[in-house]
Amino acid sequence: MGSQMIMDVPDNLWPVAKFFLQDLGNEVNFNDENDVTILVRGFFFLYITIVILTILAYKFGFAKKLPPLKSVVVYIILIIGTFFITLIFGLNLPVAESLAVIAFVLGIYRFRLYGERKSRNITED
Repeated sequence: MGSQMIMDVPDNLWPVAKFFLQDLGNEVNFNDENDVTILVRGFFFLYITIVILTILAYKFGFAKKLPPLKSVVVYIILIIGTFFITLIFGLNLPVAESLAVIAFVLGIYRFRLYGERKSRNITED
């Protein structure tokens, strides 16, 4: 009989991670294909969520007009870095929740800045 590889699932996951990993139960049996599939799928969805929120935060707050090749390099590095952040901190810290708040606040700021610039251009004409 092979060795049992079982890992306990923490019960204090943050809401987004808990949502994606809700089908796991209290432990993951790495010998059970269904448990491994649920774990990988949940991690993948958490990773994609964090990537999307990071891209939104970058676009709303920090993006400048760059040539296409430089933009591709920036996004590739962002995607690779986000993988490591998700792997190390994704389940233990509220990464997705924090990025959602950051993207929301920067989106409001960008919307208000756009409205202010638009009204300034109308009054100058």
